[in-house]
Amino acid sequence: MTDAYIYDAVRTPRGKGRPDGSLHEVTAARLSAVTLDALKDRNGLEGHAVEDVIWGNATQVKEQGGCLARTAVLASGLDERIPGLSINRFCASGMEAVNLAANQVKGGAGDAYIAGGVECMSRVPMGSDGAAIAVDPSIAMRTYFVPQGISADIIATEYGFSRDDADALAVESQKRAAASWADGRFDNSVITVRDVNGLPILERDEYLRPGTDMQTLGALKPAFKDQGEVMPGFDQLVLMKYPHLERIEHIHHAGNSSGIVDGAAGVLIGSKEFGEANGLKPRARIRATAKIGTDPTIMLTGPVPVTEKILRDSGMKIGDIDLFEVNEAFASVVLRFMQAFDVDDSKVNVNGGAIAMGHPLGATGAIIIGTLLDELERSGKSTGLATLCVASGMGAATIIERV
Repeated sequence: MTDAYIYDAVRTPRGKGRPDGSLHEVTAARLSAVTLDALKDRNGLEGHAVEDVIWGNATQVKEQGGCLARTAVLASGLDERIPGLSINRFCASGMEAVNLAANQVKGGAGDAYIAGGVECMSRVPMGSDGAAIAVDPSIAMRTYFVPQGISADIIATEYGFSRDDADALAVESQKRAAASWADGRFDNSVITVRDVNGLPILERDEYLRPGTDMQTLGALKPAFKDQGEVMPGFDQLVLMKYPHLERIEHIHHAGNSSGIVDGAAGVLIGSKEFGEANGLKPRARIRATAKIGTDPTIMLTGPVPVTEKILRDSGMKIGDIDLFEVNEAFASVVLRFMQAFDVDDSKVNVNGGAIAMGHPLGATGAIIIGTLLDELERSGKSTGLATLCVASGMGAATIIERV
């Protein structure tokens, strides 16, 4: 079987996912095209250079609807002979695009792909696609559906994480992200988004709040307490499914949950022969990929079983991994991962994560793979694992090995 290599990885800065965010006037197709053009120009891709563009997106309606991947190709400078495939695995869409591309290369279905994803949350709000699991009562009742924030609080309750635990992780994420930007650790991968006149619209992540501390977070009210206890009463539904829990501890709020942002990311993946033919040097080998389904109510525990699966399938152990990127959808997700594998936090999200910089759903999986690659190179380490929890109860993971 052919090896699949990462030749390049880029991302846009993440803009606040609100009407006053810097990227609000930039469509998903345009943001995707900027990312594709950066990979094309940085790597001298000419003609029918890649087999396909596989592009993830979690809310595929309105201007993010149709086959956004193909629209992005046509909006970019890529050759029109390159097709496009849009995929949706919710928050893991960008990672699944990369994994699918890598496995296509490994199987001989083309020498190279561009894979990644986009989400413009300021323009196409989360949930605007009316997902059946949430709006169809016959499915929602059978699966004990609850919103993700409630799921994060279930994890905290089930595994014993306190509000202080979650807030401390959030403060550290902000601290690490600010330090990484100051140290230039994102310079190689972050591309400037420009307007039609070539003037910069956004050059760096704008969601960061580097002054965050335990005191400022302590003043915030739990964001999902009313949902659980007062409004639809989701807590009662949860306790019906998990009767061993006496009550749900609501510890999450805007400060220790991922930020709503706009952003895109792309990864250039190819065989050894592709690199040789185009004069490109591989940066990492995609050693293994995995996905799994999990309990749809607690929902966000996927990083644990999918990591167990990818290690088992690849014949590796947790000690073989030098660095981890675990998407900070909510603080309890990362806390549970570190608890399950007894991983020291000095190896996890060393440059900060989505709590500090935001989580553009369909792009995040590709973003954290690129961040992991950059940090492996910067630190001289060898092997890294990236993983995400996924809505409705799934998990995805990728192991890369630096070349």
